[in-house]
Amino acid sequence: MASPHETWTVLKVLTWTREFLAQKGVENARLESEWMLCAVLDLDRMGLYLNFDKPLTPKELADYRGMIARRGRREPIQYILGSQEFMGLDFAVTPAVLIPRRDTEVLVNEATKRAGTGSRVMEIGVGSGCISISLAKSLPDTVITGVDISEDALAVAAENSRTHGVNINLLQGSLFEPVRGERFNLIVSNPPYIPGDDLKTLQPEVQNYEPLGALDGGKDGLDFYRMIIPAAPAHMLHEGWLIFEVGAGQAEQVKRIFSEETVFSEIFTAKDDNAVDRVVGGRLTGSNCLHN
Repeated sequence: MASPHETWTVLKVLTWTREFLAQKGVENARLESEWMLCAVLDLDRMGLYLNFDKPLTPKELADYRGMIARRGRREPIQYILGSQEFMGLDFAVTPAVLIPRRDTEVLVNEATKRAGTGSRVMEIGVGSGCISISLAKSLPDTVITGVDISEDALAVAAENSRTHGVNINLLQGSLFEPVRGERFNLIVSNPPYIPGDDLKTLQPEVQNYEPLGALDGGKDGLDFYRMIIPAAPAHMLHEGWLIFEVGAGQAEQVKRIFSEETVFSEIFTAKDDNAVDRVVGGRLTGSNCLHN
């Protein structure tokens, strides 16, 4: 962008930014340019269109230039703007948490179908809290516990819980360590499931900015399913559900891991909007589980 002493109107800034971001490989460069300028000017997109001839003040221009520089380095726009919509709700996000994605809404929908009245629910890897908070909004009589190994992620989840007026028990630790002796009607998780060798093929926005610990599922992407599924029955109530998000092409393998634990039945899959099997779950009905 040329000298800030030059007059930069809304339209001129948007035209320049669209070309700049497109050259940097950013998809939807025009739309993202508008979103960032809306944030700087505190306008919605219609307000932006009605003010195409408005000159930016030096401060507005400086703030916008800072955002554009970050996006040009392929930092996700969600981290730049500090939020992402999920299940119709707005969630604060930072580089401590994965950015919520539409695919994960399938997990929330399938969990909601299976959560009974007054259920005790656990989420493994709570991140931003988008799954647990969405469940709490849909199922206000549930008691929800979210576990994460990251203190910074739990801080984001706590902020989002306050914003949306829901109460979630947030505990720090790995997998089931923080809930020893507790049992749940429903356990949900969107665990790391990207095969290790595939991490370097991800888009720069993901590879360079999102927390890799929340993405790396080991050599074949299935490490966390192999850890969670055998351990889960000790923390589940009889006829409770264990439900996961899975990566594209992983559903059959995760179903097999469920089947190896003979206490699970009613194993199911659910597709996302692209007809990809995105969710796998099973019900604890085996005879060697405790009937609580």
